[in-house]
Parts: sequence; structure tokens; C-alpha cells
Amino acid sequence: MTGEQPGAPQTQQGLVGALLGRFGHLIRELSKFATVGGFAFVIDLVLFNYLASVQHTSPVVAKTVSTVVAATMAFLGNRFWTWRHRSRSNPAREYALFFLLNGVGLGIAVGCLTVSRYGLGAIWPHVFQTALADNVASFIVGTGLGTLFRFWSYRRFVFVEPGTLPVLGTSRDRESRA
Repeated sequence: MTGEQPGAPQTQQGLVGALLGRFGHLIRELSKFATVGGFAFVIDLVLFNYLASVQHTSPVVAKTVSTVVAATMAFLGNRFWTWRHRSRSNPAREYALFFLLNGVGLGIAVGCLTVSRYGLGAIWPHVFQTALADNVASFIVGTGLGTLFRFWSYRRFVFVEPGTLPVLGTSRDRESRA
């Protein structure tokens, strides 16, 4: 006997167990996504700073190149590790959607960098036109917002659950009812 009365409120362990039972798969996916993203982040950070500081490439071009390289690594990690349990619908579709949605994520990061460097930098150049400001705008603000968008969009549109209808396809049943 556990010592609990029938009908007594659920214990803390029971509540945590129930939450893990309900959201455990999401926590595992999020952990794997964060690991892949962390690896891609390091690639992005190192390549961006190498191109911008050593090669003297403009910060916006450096960010674009570093993000494309990091996104390629992230696709491979997410497809073959994070969401390997999900069925593979059409590799070309997944790849194209992944990079399209990464383009939106890239736009978020580059937009944050552009607003910081050229918008705020026009007002306070000694603060916002520095390597530190570029890194904060790009990697903390831009990557943070872009990561939230990517996790949601990859789960919803790219690596879909089995039996989920593709979002971009149209149903003939809907067309015939109209």
C-alpha cells in the first residue's frame, strides 16, 4: 500500500510523471533539435566571424554564407536524428521546404543584423557598428527568434507526423465540394 487515500490529490511525482508521459516526446525532440542547433550555431558563429573579421567580407554577406552552410548541417542532423522516427515523405519536398523555411529564419537573423548595423548604427555608430553589436544582433536576437520559428515550422511543415496531410497540397474533395 502506498499510503495515499483513494481520491487524494495527485502527488508531485505523479504530476511530473504525468507531464513527462504527455510531453516526453516533445521534450526529447526539443533536446535533439537543440543539440543539432547548437552544432549548427557553432558552425555559423565561427564561419561568420572568420568571413567578417579575417576575410573582411561585409557582415550581411558573411551572415548569409555562414547560415547556408550551417543550415545544410542542420538539415542532415534533424532529418537523420531529431525526426528520424517520422516517416520520410518525399526527400526533395523535405529538402526544399527546409531550405525555404531556413530562408525565412535567415531573413529574421539578417533583418535583426541590418536593423542594428544600418538602422541603429546610423544613429549611434560607435555602439551599433561594432563586431560585438553585430554578434549580439545576429546570434542572440536573430538566432533566438529564428530558432523559435524554425522549430515550429519544421515540425509543422517539413518533418510531419505519419498520416498528416501535406500543407502545400490541395485536396480534391474540397475542390469538388465547392
